[in-house]
Amino acid sequence: MTACIVGWSHTPFGKHDSETVESLIVRVTNEALAHAGIGPQDVDEIVLGHYNAGFTPQDFTASLVLQADDGFRFKPATRVENACATGSAAVHQAIKTIEAKRARVVLVVGVEQMTRTPGPEIGRTLLKASYLPEDGDNPAGFAGVFGNIAGAYFQRHGDQSDALAMIAAKNHHNGVQNPYAQMRKDLGFAFCRTESDKNPFVAGPLKRTDCSLVSDGAAAVVLADTETALRMRRAVAFRANAHAQDFLPMSKRDVLKFEGAAAAWARALDQAGITLDDLSLVETHDCFTVAELIEYEAMGLTKEGRGADAIREGWTTKEGKLPVNASGGLKAKGHPIGATGVSMHALSAMQLCGEAGGMQIPDATLAGVFNMGGVAVANYVSVLERIK
Repeated sequence: MTACIVGWSHTPFGKHDSETVESLIVRVTNEALAHAGIGPQDVDEIVLGHYNAGFTPQDFTASLVLQADDGFRFKPATRVENACATGSAAVHQAIKTIEAKRARVVLVVGVEQMTRTPGPEIGRTLLKASYLPEDGDNPAGFAGVFGNIAGAYFQRHGDQSDALAMIAAKNHHNGVQNPYAQMRKDLGFAFCRTESDKNPFVAGPLKRTDCSLVSDGAAAVVLADTETALRMRRAVAFRANAHAQDFLPMSKRDVLKFEGAAAAWARALDQAGITLDDLSLVETHDCFTVAELIEYEAMGLTKEGRGADAIREGWTTKEGKLPVNASGGLKAKGHPIGATGVSMHALSAMQLCGEAGGMQIPDATLAGVFNMGGVAVANYVSVLERIK
């Protein structure tokens, strides 16, 4: 345990016409420092997670954190990017800095503003997180990529339409209790399962309710070394953190297995000295419902091809043996790319500190976080435990 979360902040996710990337960064920076009970003079380094890839014209954003307070001037600040896992890449970079004893306190901010971009351009921008020589001509963009994966999964393991609708319904049900969620509406299984004018097919067997939302938003966490953290208001330790990067071309691997995700989970659980059964909850990367389904298998909750068992048996509901996405996940919460991984860590810390409100899982002691970039290309797992 070399690093701990000692404070956090989180904007609501959604459409923020009155905000900019800069204003979102400034907002969560100041709120996270206040929550941690420190000032900019106490921060040794800054890491910003921002995917961008054309979503906003301003593409050199690390120093925008300095706009929050002149006290940040001359402190090291770096922007990191790893597709949809950008936020977790920033968190893990901060952990490495603390492990190397180059900093005692690191501020991590994740941000994205997506909704000002026209719809077709959003699709082209997100597709940059895939391997363009193979996937660049997909007319449905990244949804088309996952639509193809869902179709292939159905061919190999049978029609999973019921399971996908159950995952969507679960996450929308959970999102009602999340004050930061973009969509706080319990849509129900029947709506998610049925094609309609409001829920049309988007790509392959995926309907609109199978796809995460285009979002604006930001989140921040303050990390400190363990010795420093134990003198502060709260300390949520990284019992483990693992990163496994896989091939970008899907033609070089079996994309229905999410092997990079499985490797990251195996490393993290081994590092933490626990099994999946020891976790109180998991926040996982449900960019599409089929992703959550396959992630059940990758984390070891079910055998290959049996992911539907987890949702059908109720294991992943808030009342189940391993609640998954009590926050509503990306499906209900929204998915502002650079903010997502930071959000997952902040929400998990809230759970462990008993500060999750209506999302709270009773007596939560260990939380797992899985955030991925691309189709299980960049895979990050954290195991969190409150020690103060």
